[in-house]
Amino acid sequence: MIQTIFRHIPKRFSICILVMFVVSCKSKKVLTGGEANANLSAKAIIKTHYQNEIDFKTLRGIMKIDYSDGESSQGFGANLRIEKDKAIWISSRPLPLVKAYITPDRVSFYNKLENEYFDGDFSYLSNLLGTELDFQKVQNLLLGQALLDLKEEKYDLEIANKNYQLKPKKAAELFKILFQIEPKNFKIATQQLSQPLKKRLLEINYLNYQQVSQYVLPNSIFITAIDKEVKNTIAIEYRNIEFNNPMNFPYKIPKGYKEIVLTKNDI
Repeated sequence: MIQTIFRHIPKRFSICILVMFVVSCKSKKVLTGGEANANLSAKAIIKTHYQNEIDFKTLRGIMKIDYSDGESSQGFGANLRIEKDKAIWISSRPLPLVKAYITPDRVSFYNKLENEYFDGDFSYLSNLLGTELDFQKVQNLLLGQALLDLKEEKYDLEIANKNYQLKPKKAAELFKILFQIEPKNFKIATQQLSQPLKKRLLEINYLNYQQVSQYVLPNSIFITAIDKEVKNTIAIEYRNIEFNNPMNFPYKIPKGYKEIVLTKNDI
C-alpha cells in the first residue's frame, strides 16, 4: 500500500510537501475563543503577532497528510524534525521511501521507489507558490507566522470572520495578498497570495491552534493551490511533538539515483 501511494506522488507535489508540513504536540490543548478588539490598530496587531512568535531550539513530530488533485486522493504519514533557523527534515513513514532535507541554502529530496532525487535552491518552490521564498519564509509558514514581512507595508484593517483582516493600503497590480490574524494568540488564521492575471492562488488556512507548555502551534491546516484550471488541496493533521531534545538529520542521496531536472511544465 505504501509503495503504491508514493509511486504515484507527482514530482511537483514531492516539492510541494517540502513547504507545507506543520507541527503539533503530544498532550495538546486545542485553543478556542477570543474576540477581536475593534479599537486596536493594524500596527499594534502586527507588533503583537511578531512578539508572540515562538522560540525553540528543536522539535520533532508525526503528521498525517491527505492530498487531492480533484481526480484522485492520497493519504500518508511522515516524520518531521526541525532545528530552528537551520534545518527541516522529513521522512515518509512507516517506511523511509521518500526523504526531504531543507536548509537555508538548499532544497533536496529523494525517492527510493523511483531511484531519483532533486537537489537545488529555492527557485522551484518560489515558482510553485508564486512568490519568492527562502528558508525563513518556509519556516514561518510551518509555525503559523506571516509568510511575508508585515512590517514592510501599511495595512487597512477590518474585522472578518472574527479575525483581524489586513490588506495593503497600496495594492499591487499583479500580486494580491490578504492576511487574517486570530485574536486569541495573534497567530495567522489565513494567508492568501494570488496572481489574478495568471489565475494562480495559494490559500493557507490554519483551522485551529494548540498549546503545549509555553508553545502555541498550528493544530490543523488546509491548503488550496490553484493554477489556472488545476486545483490541489492538502489537509494536514499534527501530533506528537517533542521540543528541545538533541537530534540528528540522517540524509544522504543514494549513489546511482537519477537527478530530477524540473521544467516549467513540472511546476
